[in-house]
Amino acid sequence: MSTEPATSTEPRRDQHGHRSDHSRRSPRRGRAPLVPTAILLLGTFYCLIPLAWVVMASTKSGSELFTTFTFWPGSGLLENVGELTAHREGLYWRWMANSALYAGLGAFLSALLSCLTGFALAKYRFPGRTALFNILLAGVLVPPIMLAVPQFLLFAEVGLTNSYLSVLLPSVVSPFGIYLARVYAAASVPDSLLEAARTEGAGELRVFWKVALPIMLPGLVTVFLFQFVAIWNNFLLPYILLSDDGKFPVTVGLYTLLNQGASQPVLYTLVITGSLLSVIPLIALFLSLQRFWRIDLLSGAVKS
Repeated sequence: MSTEPATSTEPRRDQHGHRSDHSRRSPRRGRAPLVPTAILLLGTFYCLIPLAWVVMASTKSGSELFTTFTFWPGSGLLENVGELTAHREGLYWRWMANSALYAGLGAFLSALLSCLTGFALAKYRFPGRTALFNILLAGVLVPPIMLAVPQFLLFAEVGLTNSYLSVLLPSVVSPFGIYLARVYAAASVPDSLLEAARTEGAGELRVFWKVALPIMLPGLVTVFLFQFVAIWNNFLLPYILLSDDGKFPVTVGLYTLLNQGASQPVLYTLVITGSLLSVIPLIALFLSLQRFWRIDLLSGAVKS
């Protein structure tokens, strides 16, 4: 007579004899979710095809650009970079420096202002707080194109058109950044910690800089990244406000270069190479700040 227990070959059952959910799900374990995977692969393919085209096209010389297979690499990358650098005495790198100034300084000031405003809305009780927050939320829904012409008229009135400030000042205020900072401050900064600091004699400004700001740093980095990308890719506002091409950001500069390509086809390769080089700072920024980005995501994952 065999002594092997029956449970070794039969699925597990509970005390009432019903088959457990664990045993019913076990045959599916290890099976890839095909539909979500296919959708993700399709989305990845859709997003990467334009980037792959830019990478391949930037390696081609002017004669190879329209005569060789689209996704076949060429032999003119270094030549294109040299011609782009030499074009009008390095005007392209002036555009890149302008974009770095607009995006870097604008995103830093915007993140700081968003952090201050979000902390105040989350931790202080004052009349009109809810109405003010609702107005900020409404500002998130307003398309930037609707504000471009009024901003132009306003800066023209005070004589600030065609200046660095005309592009920098509108980018400092971000309703979406304030909303993110408000949510992050409400969830991550304990009221008891603020009360303890006040009990020790710290003023409100010291409470913010020494207690709240270090806790909100991951959220601050998130707001900085969002604003940096938005300002770097901004086109319409500097296109309307600026007339001196020495103050153009790289987006407007490449657009003017593309328009000149209608009469000089050789400039097409410079535009494509410039587009490829303009993406590199964004990739480098995300790679250097991904540690803070992950901390922010993990912090949000464990909040109740």
